[in-house]
Amino acid sequence: MDTQHDNALAHALAAIPGPVPPSGVIHVVIPHTSRFTVVGNHLAQHAELSLVAIGVGVHIQSLPAGTEVGIKTLTARFPEGEVKIACALRELEAHGYLRRTRVRLTKGRVATRTVFCNQPGAVLRGGVVPVVGTAVRSTAPAPTLVREHVHVPEPVAVAVPEPTAVPEHRPVREPVAVPEAPHAPVRLPPPTAPKQPRRPLPHPQTLTPELRQAASAFLADLRRHAEALVLSEQDVEELVPGVAAWLERDATTDAIRHALTADLPKPLKHPARLLRHRLTALLPPPFPGVHDLAAPRRAPVTPFQTCDGCERAFRSHDPGHCRDCRAQYWEAA
Repeated sequence: MDTQHDNALAHALAAIPGPVPPSGVIHVVIPHTSRFTVVGNHLAQHAELSLVAIGVGVHIQSLPAGTEVGIKTLTARFPEGEVKIACALRELEAHGYLRRTRVRLTKGRVATRTVFCNQPGAVLRGGVVPVVGTAVRSTAPAPTLVREHVHVPEPVAVAVPEPTAVPEHRPVREPVAVPEAPHAPVRLPPPTAPKQPRRPLPHPQTLTPELRQAASAFLADLRRHAEALVLSEQDVEELVPGVAAWLERDATTDAIRHALTADLPKPLKHPARLLRHRLTALLPPPFPGVHDLAAPRRAPVTPFQTCDGCERAFRSHDPGHCRDCRAQYWEAA
């Protein structure tokens, strides 16, 4: 079977007109007549998108309208896991190719509406009315073998001028009439929320040699308690201030070890990153001082007095009459 494929490829290369480049890719271009999708180079050769995001974007663009493109559906279709698929969809959202919004349906149900834009740059420039569609169909003639970027000179008996480029045979698409809507506003996708900056690793007030030695020994000993936490010397050197900050706040080594080794993910790909996150996010507060733990002072209480007229008890700093007796004396006066 392999020999037959090699012979077929050799025959296809032999049918290409013009010289073959000595290195690099050689394009054997056979025009499509059905079942194809036009994909822009701005997506296929995007400088910031990952290869997984480009592949997911091309796959979504090739699907007909109404096809499910959720994370579960794409994970069941491709060998990549949910984490890679979710990261690829977020990349496409960040660059304007994909938009996912939550809409409320009848009877209180909520669904996710997914919109894919094949040219987000054209939408941002404005003046373009998007059209909902699928793959572009072609009515080109029978397939012929051509090669891209081949210069073939015309053989003549006289002096030959500069060789002219052979025109490429591309499938001709019929122009689609787009109604003009100069005053129709174009809704742009909402900007993605900026990522929160990573919190710095905690540092002690004074990194003494004793604290540095204790933190280094603690980090080097972690692999005895969790086999996945194998750190390099550079990782230990970078994480020493974080452990020293915990020790400075009177945290015991058992408490630090439990906080760093409990419920480890499997498999653990980046142990140093996990330890950095836990040392920063789970840092306990310093112990309160003696004055912070003292009981709060009670507000002064007004003492009881006995009324000189009716002998009832009332609150006052000075002895005398109660409120009712004072009112009677004022009326009599």
